[in-house]
Amino acid sequence: MNQHIRSYRTEDGEAVLDIWLKASRAGHPFFSEEELLRQYDLVKNHYLPVAEMWVYDSGTVQGFIGMLGTTIGGLFVLPQASGKGIGARLIRHVADMRGPLTVEVFSANTRAFSFYRRSGFIECERSINMEVVPHQEFIIMRQQPEQA
Repeated sequence: MNQHIRSYRTEDGEAVLDIWLKASRAGHPFFSEEELLRQYDLVKNHYLPVAEMWVYDSGTVQGFIGMLGTTIGGLFVLPQASGKGIGARLIRHVADMRGPLTVEVFSANTRAFSFYRRSGFIECERSINMEVVPHQEFIIMRQQPEQA
C-alpha cells in the first residue's frame, strides 16, 4: 500500500470534512452536537479556503494537517487510524518546511495535549478566546527547535 503525504486537492474536501467531524466527535466530547456542526461550517467555509493543507493518503485520506503560517490550525486523523503515527508524520512533514511550529489545544482534550508533548511541544500559556469557542480554555504550545 502506497502511503504518502501530499498537498490537499479540492476533491479531498469531503473526506477531510468527514475526518474532521469524526475525529472531533471522538476528541471533543465536551462539545454538543450543535456546537460541532457550527464549527463544521466554519471549517468548511472559512478555514479550508485559507489554510495550507496536507493530507496523509494511503489510497484514501486518513488524516490531514492545516497550517496558518507556522501555526497548526488543525490536525485530525480518522479515529480508526489513530495511534499509527500519522499525526506525527504530518507534523514532521510541515516542521521540515517551516521550522518550529505552534498549536492551540483545548485543555479538556488531554489526549491531544499529551500527543503534542510527545511530539516536542511545550506549554507556553493558557487563554480563553470568547470569539472562537466561549468557555473553553486553550493551551498554546510551541515546538522546541530541536524537535522541528
